[in-house]
Amino acid sequence: MDFRPIKVIFISCLISVCFWVFTPPAVALTQIRLFDISYNDCPPELAQGAVISSGSAAAKCFIVTGKAENATYKTVYDADIFGRIYDANNDSVLQNRTRLGSIAEIPPGISDFELRISVPANQPTPLKLKQFKAAGFSGQVRK
Repeated sequence: MDFRPIKVIFISCLISVCFWVFTPPAVALTQIRLFDISYNDCPPELAQGAVISSGSAAAKCFIVTGKAENATYKTVYDADIFGRIYDANNDSVLQNRTRLGSIAEIPPGISDFELRISVPANQPTPLKLKQFKAAGFSGQVRK
């Protein structure tokens, strides 16, 4: 009697079980809720010499603050902050850019965060901060 098909099936099952048991945990993207978003002028030592990304125009410096809610039981790492910022005339302050910065580490629960932004000096204030959210990883990605 030829046992070859039975051997192939047995080895295939054994390999499948080994890969299922010994797989590393997934490092998934975790959504973080941001709320109580506000902003203040930068302290003079941070604001001095501020320019926008093109490097040719003067800029105003602001610190955006708020709270981040990590609803999971794991610390979230390298969370990118996304949002939209408009000036007093409802014009986009940072056109074609929704990623504003990042938070290195967010423990479970609610924690504070702050983010420094530079806005062209000719943009009228007050600024309007909308659609803020963050997404990060449940394990360290960059080391």
